Amino acid sequence: MIFANGFCPSKVYLAIKRFIDIALSLALLAVTAPVMAVVAILIKLETPGPAVFSQERVGFMGQRFTVYKFRSMRQDAERHTGPTWAKENDDRITQLGGILRKTRLDELPQVWNVLRGEMSFIGPRPERPYFVDMLKDKIRYYDLRHYVKPGITGWAQVMYPYGASIEDAYHKLEYDLYYAKNISLRLDLLILLKTIGVVIKGEGR
Repeated sequence: MIFANGFCPSKVYLAIKRFIDIALSLALLAVTAPVMAVVAILIKLETPGPAVFSQERVGFMGQRFTVYKFRSMRQDAERHTGPTWAKENDDRITQLGGILRKTRLDELPQVWNVLRGEMSFIGPRPERPYFVDMLKDKIRYYDLRHYVKPGITGWAQVMYPYGASIEDAYHKLEYDLYYAKNISLRLDLLILLKTIGVVIKGEGR
């Protein structure tokens, strides 16, 4: 794997990708500001707690940062269980939260992370330090997914959209490594098109 082709993205494309991230972030913040305001109000009306949920994640080259999302679960979702993967038909997810997840609207605050340079629109999904430490011990090469910036959407998310186990993490890593090895404008456009399809069909989780 070390000597295989790939894992050497064009510096020119990475610069272009960053420019696109900044431009899209500013445009989305301007266009979706009213939508985000309405979503925040609805979350506050449905359940107690903050509308925006913040959590530490592991990003590029293992650096930790705080990610922002609209809260889609109860405020005390992990009080008695500790860190737990979300699962299908998860009873911790609120009624509005289920809609936000299916339409990916819960991800909108992450545009701020993109603007700050902590994330890109497209890349591996940033994971929590607890799960990263666990998966590094159980899955070889898991750390290689941090070779590129994490993203709001990515190859693993559109090709293997649900994961709630070590086995799922292993399969998603295959897609993440494929992306890190073959990052390009063509692949990013393909992921973007597939993501738009997921949003329109309400197939997000």
